[in-house]
Amino acid sequence: MAAELSKVLIFGGTGYIGQYMVRASVMMGHPTYVYARPITPNTGSSKLELHHEFISVGVTIFQGELDEHEKLVLVLQQVDVVISTLPFPQILDQFKIIDAMKIAGNIKRFFPSDFGNEEDRVIALPPFQAFLDRKKKIRRATEAAGIPYTFVSANCFGAYFVDYLLHPREQREEVIVYGSGEVKVVLNFEEDIAAYTIKAANDPRACNRMIIYKPPGNIVSQLDLISSWEKKTGRTLKKVHVSEEEIVKLSETLPHPDNVPVSILHNIFIKGEQTCFEPGEDYLEASKLYPDYMYTSIHSYLDRCTVNPMKVKLATFV
Repeated sequence: MAAELSKVLIFGGTGYIGQYMVRASVMMGHPTYVYARPITPNTGSSKLELHHEFISVGVTIFQGELDEHEKLVLVLQQVDVVISTLPFPQILDQFKIIDAMKIAGNIKRFFPSDFGNEEDRVIALPPFQAFLDRKKKIRRATEAAGIPYTFVSANCFGAYFVDYLLHPREQREEVIVYGSGEVKVVLNFEEDIAAYTIKAANDPRACNRMIIYKPPGNIVSQLDLISSWEKKTGRTLKKVHVSEEEIVKLSETLPHPDNVPVSILHNIFIKGEQTCFEPGEDYLEASKLYPDYMYTSIHSYLDRCTVNPMKVKLATFV
């Protein structure tokens, strides 16, 4: 007999990666809920459209602030799984979610807002390290609270970084290469990141474990990516290299938070922190855990971009 599908609550569900989580949860048949800021006269049209889209497919939207502790507890008591996709400025606000989950006492799984580099294994330049340290605080608080969890390292958002590195919507003659361009990184399509996460939400094997999303078809270097794009488009691009020294200098001189993105670029594309370690027995790897799921390789995603480059999505960097 199949296990009953969990009721999934997503914080940040109208944000960039959160939208994918909501759609994946609905597609897999989970009763799906979103906790979002209240609609006001200043709410942008894109957010309003998302609210209407979600409601039309059966998503329940709770409007509230994270400071509303009693409301949070009441909402949490109605669900089983909590997935946080809160963005960089709100990482420490997850303490409020943890406090409310402790009172609710019924949450079967919590996914903190990770979905990037593996913070327990990498070392970064100070601006990015400060961000990773915040995420580690949330992990440790989750463990200390005794809340069942799954910690996710999803590496790079593939669609975002394809747009950032290649600019497929434009007819550019040159591309920027960070460092040598030979360092291997992991670029995962956002729909796949969401699908793997929702699959893990109902999977007892993933309880109190760390999952890393590192499918072999998505491990590429910048030069691999550029070469593939050149072959698919029949163009030759001029490569403008930015040295490690230049990136480090920018991380030291740019004001916060502008120094965070360059520190991320250094960590991923110059230091190669996504591929500098092999996950051991303490990690689960998503493509091995769910071998029947047909993920989109980065080269397949490039094929989509050549067919309709205007479909490539933009995102806030952090």
